[in-house]
Amino acid sequence: MTWLSDDGFRVFLALTVILGGGAAFLGGRGLARSWKPFGRIFFYIALLAAAVRFFHYALFDGELLSLYYYLVVYIVLLAAASLGFRFMRTTQMVTQYRWLYERTSPLTWRDRGA
Repeated sequence: MTWLSDDGFRVFLALTVILGGGAAFLGGRGLARSWKPFGRIFFYIALLAAAVRFFHYALFDGELLSLYYYLVVYIVLLAAASLGFRFMRTTQMVTQYRWLYERTSPLTWRDRGA
C-alpha cells in the first residue's frame, strides 16, 4: 500500500487518519460552532496537512516535499474536517431552530413543515 504513504500503512493510519483526522474533525467542528463559512476549511486543512507531512518526515523519514503524498493527506483530512463541520452544523440547526428544522440523520436536517 505504498500509494497511500511513503512510510507504510500503519504509520499512515496512526499519524494521518487517527491523529491528523481527529484534529481535522475537531477543527471542522470548531469552525461550524463559531458560524464561520465552510470555505475557510480549505485553508486550515492545507496548513494541517503540511504539519502532518512534516511529522511523517521528522518522525519516520518520509519524503517531505512530495506533492502526491501531500494531496493524499490533504484529501483525508478534508474529509474528516467536512464530516466534523457538517455534524456540528446539523446539531446547531436542530437545537437553535428547533421550531423550523428536525434532524433526519447525524449529518442532515429538514424543514418541520415538509
